[in-house]
Amino acid sequence: MNFSSKQRENLLKKMGSEEYDLLIIGGGITGAGIALDAAARGIKTALIEMQDFAAGTSSRSTKLVHGGLRYLKQFEVKMVAEVGKERAIVYENGPHITTPEWMLLPFHKGGTFGAFTTNIGLRLYDFLAGVKKQERRKMLSAQETLEKEPLIKKNGLKGGGYYVEYRTDDARLTIEVMKAAAAHGALAVNYVKAEEYLYENGRIAGALVRDQFSGETAKVRAKIVVNATGPWGDKMRDKDAPGKKKLRLTKGVHIVFDQSIFPLHQAVYFDTPDGRMVFAIPRGGKTYVGTTDTFYDKDPVHPKPLPEDIRYLLNAIHYMFPAVKVAAHDVESSWAGVRPLIYEEGKDASEISRKDEIWEAESGLITIAGGKLTGYRKMAETVVDLAAKKLGNTKTCQTKHLPVSGGDFGGSDHFAAYIEEKSKEGEACGLSRETAREMVRKYGTNAGKLFEYAKACNDGTLPREVFAQLKYAVEHEMAAKPIDFFIRRTGALYFNINWVQKWKAPVIAWMAREFSWNEKTEKQYTEELEAAIREAVPAE
Repeated sequence: MNFSSKQRENLLKKMGSEEYDLLIIGGGITGAGIALDAAARGIKTALIEMQDFAAGTSSRSTKLVHGGLRYLKQFEVKMVAEVGKERAIVYENGPHITTPEWMLLPFHKGGTFGAFTTNIGLRLYDFLAGVKKQERRKMLSAQETLEKEPLIKKNGLKGGGYYVEYRTDDARLTIEVMKAAAAHGALAVNYVKAEEYLYENGRIAGALVRDQFSGETAKVRAKIVVNATGPWGDKMRDKDAPGKKKLRLTKGVHIVFDQSIFPLHQAVYFDTPDGRMVFAIPRGGKTYVGTTDTFYDKDPVHPKPLPEDIRYLLNAIHYMFPAVKVAAHDVESSWAGVRPLIYEEGKDASEISRKDEIWEAESGLITIAGGKLTGYRKMAETVVDLAAKKLGNTKTCQTKHLPVSGGDFGGSDHFAAYIEEKSKEGEACGLSRETAREMVRKYGTNAGKLFEYAKACNDGTLPREVFAQLKYAVEHEMAAKPIDFFIRRTGALYFNINWVQKWKAPVIAWMAREFSWNEKTEKQYTEELEAAIREAVPAE
């Protein structure tokens, strides 16, 4: 596998010198999933992404691989059954990047849910999703609900449902899938934009692409082209020919607090006064809350949390956790993401289905639209089935039991023992026990490479654990800018912003030396990171 940012230009040159069976435009979780499925079937695959991998919706979700319990209210039974089953598959293929999380669903007098509807809903959810026995729902009394999370509103509390969802790092999941695709022979390059399509005899035959760093162009030829650009799906489809069906973009905002401000112990999924559902989730010493659901018609590259978004979520917190007196100035960081949903006349943002669809143009361009993070693997399977049929490839999908990069433990049951054993190797390389354990949890079976970098660290400005993650991100995860490292490779901008502030200068200096940036480029990337930090910290 060659997935180093130092090889970007060489990979792009190679991409422009050969013909591929499949060219995927879009490097979010959907594009990554398609690349892995296709490459695993022996299909010669190339992928380009105009930003960094996962820079769009795939790093801005609620960071849950969940089955969409609320979609039962909309009678989306088939979708709940499909994505519900996918949760366990995603977990088994990458237990270092996906973790079971017990979720508390409290119900109050006059609320959206009651004891009967919660019990029936969760029972149906267990059945549809094929939930394993030890993770099936439990019904709790009001007292038991408060024992799980004392901060929940006591007034009118009647009880709660208790069930399992799966927590993930959406950007790292995307990166791990992309690395697995590269390991199976796919060629993937970030910061490469599709400018226009290539045609032969009226049929789509590739794309003219431009390197966003050098400005150089290349013609990437392919028998089949897939548009997996999420919020940019319509724009990329219109470059070929406008379709009848369109996307409707909605924005979701999340806010993060330190646990000292919002000491949540238990993940909670709760209804709001306007009948929506919101998550509050503890994670690594922080608590994050989301999401909003409003229509969005601006540039999807830079969705921002607005003051009214923050107020909505603060009001939701005050409603369900009245003892938590948080205000806008307590928000440590935040993010906004754009969902590419399929337009449905007359429906508000929360009512639009999260189902996915495939659209095929007369030119042969295939567009995948809609869908959820949880269902990425099944979406990919459907797309690659279609492409394989056109290519005469008779291999079936290989990804149901195919570990993503770092996930080859022989099953999730072995992960805990692996952490204990492998972390000793990290301690021998000069890392603390807890740091070594955290690295194994985060990088899985790839942790050994980080330990090598930690041991070899002789940088006087960066500690071993920062240096190891940075070098690994550059050499093995195609991180090309500081913002790639601090958002998509570590998640620190959202969940440890003080760490970003502490290490941003030496990280940028190291990358400037490593890539031989001139003063102008270093300044540009520094300003880009500073802008992202300001954007993440909402103004009061």
